[in-house]
Amino acid sequence: MSYNLTTEYLQLVDELVDDYTIPKHIIYSLLAYVKPLYRSDLENKYSIPMVWIGMCIVFASLVCILAMVADLLHGIRSRKLWFPCKYFRMNAAFLSIMFVAMKLPVDLSGVIPGDMDEAGKLGSMAFMCAMMANILPSLATMGSNELLSNVTALCVLVFTLVLNVCIQIQSGVVSYNEDSVIQMISPKYDVRSLGISKHRNTLLATIYMTLLVVLLIIHVCSSFAILKSKKIIESKYRQGHNIASKDIQQSSEEVLTVEKLQKHVRSHWIMAESGSPQFITACFRTTSASGVICVLVTLLHTLTMSWIIKDISRKDYNSDYSWSMLVILIVQSIGVVIGTIAPLSRCFAILNFKVSLQMISKHVKVFEVESYWTQKLYDWKHASIRHQVRSHKIKVVIETLKRLILSFCIELQEGVVVVCKIIALIPFSFMLCVLYCLKPVKVVFCSSGQKDDNLEPSKDLRPYVLQLEDEIELAERTMEGLTKSVNQLIHKGEENQPNNLIKMILEKSTCGFQGVKMFDNMDHQDCWSIPLVTLTTIATSLPKIEKKEVDSLLKSVREGLVYVALVEENLNGTDDYATLQEAARTLWQEVDVYHKWLGYKLQDPALQENRAGQIIERFRDTAKRIIHTNDDTEGRNENSIHGGTCKDECISKSICANSMYGITTTILRTYQTNIDDKVSQKKLFDNLSSMITDVMAACLTNLPQVITMKCHTGVIEKREGNVKRAAELLGETTQIIKTLQDHGLPRMNSSDLPFMGKWRAYLVEP
Repeated sequence: MSYNLTTEYLQLVDELVDDYTIPKHIIYSLLAYVKPLYRSDLENKYSIPMVWIGMCIVFASLVCILAMVADLLHGIRSRKLWFPCKYFRMNAAFLSIMFVAMKLPVDLSGVIPGDMDEAGKLGSMAFMCAMMANILPSLATMGSNELLSNVTALCVLVFTLVLNVCIQIQSGVVSYNEDSVIQMISPKYDVRSLGISKHRNTLLATIYMTLLVVLLIIHVCSSFAILKSKKIIESKYRQGHNIASKDIQQSSEEVLTVEKLQKHVRSHWIMAESGSPQFITACFRTTSASGVICVLVTLLHTLTMSWIIKDISRKDYNSDYSWSMLVILIVQSIGVVIGTIAPLSRCFAILNFKVSLQMISKHVKVFEVESYWTQKLYDWKHASIRHQVRSHKIKVVIETLKRLILSFCIELQEGVVVVCKIIALIPFSFMLCVLYCLKPVKVVFCSSGQKDDNLEPSKDLRPYVLQLEDEIELAERTMEGLTKSVNQLIHKGEENQPNNLIKMILEKSTCGFQGVKMFDNMDHQDCWSIPLVTLTTIATSLPKIEKKEVDSLLKSVREGLVYVALVEENLNGTDDYATLQEAARTLWQEVDVYHKWLGYKLQDPALQENRAGQIIERFRDTAKRIIHTNDDTEGRNENSIHGGTCKDECISKSICANSMYGITTTILRTYQTNIDDKVSQKKLFDNLSSMITDVMAACLTNLPQVITMKCHTGVIEKREGNVKRAAELLGETTQIIKTLQDHGLPRMNSSDLPFMGKWRAYLVEP
């Protein structure tokens, strides 16, 4: 470690002592300055890593900016210009990253000597305001406990930031400038302009702190409203779901047509989108107010950047962060601009609704506060607290304090909502003026355009719109947009139809699903995927079948098992079935990827000359041997401490071996004594393919039930994603559903369709 200042100073003292006669007390006085110089050298040495700390700030800022950009692209792509938070969300990860990005204003020890360095610290505060405004709708995606923990963490972050900036303002760090020392020591030098910079930076820091606190209050107030609004929307959703479900209730003689399924999906899509917690939060007046605040912050930051443009051009950075300060300032300034887009767009989210002028006037005059803003606080106020103390006086004091505190919170909540409504009138009034001015242009444009016939059904879907306030109504253009979006999802699914599976069902399915009858010897009759994989294993192991036919069968089964898995997961989701389904997935991966069955090669060159009967008997004997071996191994594992994994593997192998043994036994019995004399490999392959098709087709008759089930979920945060998947699934399987219904479905109860055993019982004795 080098100590430049200390060494140079000591050399200078030595020269003075050698060249001049200096009294000892003066020498001692000069040597007293060695320690401060040594400390300065140490500080210079320790400040070297600050450049890389600055780059860590840049990296953290870039992560937040990229997440905000991803949300913007997602909103544009999905035509949700209120920009829901899909990537940039309030959680532990992003709160930690935000804390790193705020290193400059939180740092109490770092001296910021130049104007550009001070602008970097102020820019970080502006960036924090933009991030808070962006992240507000993500509160709606959380449950009560998660909401409490994340809002608490945000409070800690903001309070830490504000407190540290207050300390820096008091100590003069925010407005510190080395040139001001000249004015302080020697008044004859005129640097009065520095006072302007000092007071300007202090004023900006105070404004940013105030806005940060206001945004934090907005987050807390919105959290209370979210908790109650979810319950209101959930109640209205149940009513809408009950109405929609009446149209698809099946009788023994009625089937769910594609048209009914489309209507069911559309109605649930309208409920999911209009009742989306993030959409509701985006329409809050608090969200509009945060957007206005974000615009104000951007304007202030733009003004700050214009003041220091000369400092940036001459790279006037004097702090320990060195050149990284310029990078921080540029990156976070970009973040402020990008972070303004989504909050500004959300200011106009209320325009998704038709709002009458009478209602606007009412809000301007009275500013009524809706019950969902304060209902949670009232519930807490009137709820009893379980006291651990026995003293009646202390209980009275605690109860009184609780009521006083909550009464104050209720008044504060109402005041915040009223102020936010006033602020929200700024963009709302501006947009109304713009729309009024553009009305003639809109009339000409709409009259020249043609109306999409596919959007006409939106009128029938209006009863399914969910909204907090009954006085307002979803705008027609928004209804058309929602209808168009669900139609696009269905069309997207139609473009990804399983063509190989459809072709197989059209060409190889038999009348009446006769292939299901064979499963009379199966121990696992209600699992569809195990026999499908087992039959495919046998069919693909026949050596004299052309590779083209085998590959076609594998492609069809590969596509079909995706939908079979959906049927089993949604309609046979118990623990017993889960074990069978996991065994089927593991076995299928082995068959499809490695072309093996429980470790045995399907296409063994040594078996090329074997006849069909020999191949079937080989599978049967191998399965029987595996069953006996696994029974012994499982018995030993039960007495072993570390036998858990081995036991699960043995159970999976036993399931697959039992399936193979049952199916091969049935095949051999079906063709009686000598399969080789009666059946060629080609004929056996065709019969197995037909059997696979019938089993898969019988399973896929449950797809309408799966689609209707996916439309409905009790978890409000997952509802939109589930309905989206249901719409895409409907588009993918429309042709399959129509084909199976054209072939004629058995007159079974819909509750019996998911179970293979009940299928066989019906087919044997209809």
